[in-house]
Amino acid sequence: MPDPQTRPDPHTAAAPTPVPLPATDPADGPLPGTGEPLPLGVDLAPTGHPAVDAALARLEVLDGVPTDAHVAVYEDVHRRLADTLAALDRD
Repeated sequence: MPDPQTRPDPHTAAAPTPVPLPATDPADGPLPGTGEPLPLGVDLAPTGHPAVDAALARLEVLDGVPTDAHVAVYEDVHRRLADTLAALDRD
């Protein structure tokens, strides 16, 4: 534990100057000057159901892809998951 004699007084210590950070939300598009979309950074945990895992694995193709191209992949994943649920009803 630090010695109370050497610890800075929070009432008199100057606060660090905040540094503005660039937007990091993938929906915001590429960072200025990079020209590249940001990765989504989403980890997918296996569900144990092969059809569901295969559908969710399609989301991995979205890393680094501009957001206007996401719709087709989301629609494909939605269709696959809906088909998987419908198959459960038929069993």
